[in-house]
Amino acid sequence: MGFKFDVKLVINLPSIQVFYDFFRKMDQFPSVILKPGKEAAVLRRHPWIFSGAIDKKDNTLKEGDIVEVFSSDRKFLATGHFMEGSIAVKVFSFLRMAAGFDFWLGRLKQAFELRRKIGLTDSLSTNAYRLVFSEGDEMPGLIIDWYNGVAAIQTHSLGMHNIKPMLVDALKELYGEKLVAVYDKSAETMARSDSRKHHQRSDVRYQIADGFLFQNAANVEILETGHKFGVDFVNGQKTGFFLDQRSNRMFAQFYAKDRLVLNTFCYSGAFTVYCLKGGATHVHSVDSSKQAIGWTKENLALNGLGENLHSEEVADVKIFLRETREKYNMIILDPPAFAKTHQVTNNALHAYVQLNASAIRRLEPGGLLFTFSCSQAISREMFRSALQAAAIETGRNVRILHHLSQGPDHPVSIYHPEGEYLKGLILEVE
Repeated sequence: MGFKFDVKLVINLPSIQVFYDFFRKMDQFPSVILKPGKEAAVLRRHPWIFSGAIDKKDNTLKEGDIVEVFSSDRKFLATGHFMEGSIAVKVFSFLRMAAGFDFWLGRLKQAFELRRKIGLTDSLSTNAYRLVFSEGDEMPGLIIDWYNGVAAIQTHSLGMHNIKPMLVDALKELYGEKLVAVYDKSAETMARSDSRKHHQRSDVRYQIADGFLFQNAANVEILETGHKFGVDFVNGQKTGFFLDQRSNRMFAQFYAKDRLVLNTFCYSGAFTVYCLKGGATHVHSVDSSKQAIGWTKENLALNGLGENLHSEEVADVKIFLRETREKYNMIILDPPAFAKTHQVTNNALHAYVQLNASAIRRLEPGGLLFTFSCSQAISREMFRSALQAAAIETGRNVRILHHLSQGPDHPVSIYHPEGEYLKGLILEVE
């Protein structure tokens, strides 16, 4: 006895076409093959692939291209932007995808949701925050700061530079009518990027001018924990304001009561405002930039703080600390990065020792030192060792009260400890 089966194969052609198109797009990405044993860091989800780990790469590969990374036995590892420097690939996903508009919009929504959860997006007292912090938000090479309706973009890689039109469209969809303007502040960061060093100075890809990408706006006024600040995103340092110090400024406000305070490298005077609001008897602000001192005075006026509580000086901080005979109850040291690369860490550490020793000498017994390093190449342990050396040099008794870092809108991936660039300590000096 036999059985006859009549089998009909039903094929859903549109579905097959969708899958075909999806994987065809995948195949369009150039490939990078790693050397045997070099996939370990990627498997641990570190987002940087160094040039020395690469065995082969697609002949069509160009700077800024999206690439797919494979192990030596051709297993898929990650998707990222190719760079021609010591860091050869910056990974933005450990999955395969087309990486189009919807992908980047999703990344921005994910970043926005984190800021919403920590109370920044709908706050009545704060309307400025970092929306995107590079590797911490799985968008390496990209910074976006939100200043009360103005989004300031800063790119650190050609890959991120190339997708700016998509990012602007994504910001429009994310914020709607709240988005007043988008400003690109990438000229300096792109000009000194690691990749740029591998090209001729005439390479047009790196000749990027700052400017508005959507609408335009004058300098904007922001609120930070109830304090008012003007932000000059066109002429100011970085994107215009140091949002990473928000929580540390709150510490300064708490400790400033009844103290004579010296705020060095004061920039636009944010620490100065916080200290005076906290009840400091007087704040002396010092910066080498005349424009920075001008911004400081403007921000004092914005907050209704009288000039009788404040004095300022345009001076080199290192020279000022060596030559002044004034003694303070609290000093804030927030210098620019002394070490841009690991090759100059020894020089940077020496500079931190000398600067902090000078500050310790200028403190009254019981005085507080708020001291910071924003050098990514200087680890927290290295910075602490430099401070220990400074204390030994002065012969003063020094105790640590607090360890400080960047705010939560500058999140650090547990797989990318390099993202914790801001290190700080509050020290009590006897």
